[in-house]
Amino acid sequence: MTHLVPIEETLDLHTFAPPDIPSVVREYICEARKRGFLEVRLIHGRGIGFQRRAVHGALREDPLVEKFWDAP
Repeated sequence: MTHLVPIEETLDLHTFAPPDIPSVVREYICEARKRGFLEVRLIHGRGIGFQRRAVHGALREDPLVEKFWDAP
């Protein structure tokens, strides 16, 4: 991960460049799992949907992810 990110139950992705989102999500999920988190919250915002699609794509491909959903 190019940024030093504290591994907590929530990660706000607004500070990351859009092309970096998939790798940030994958690495964050891996590190969170190593620290015992079974559930995390990723904040991607609304906008035009690029970040949401990138996050969903990374989560779909990650074998550590059992399920995910958008907040209401």
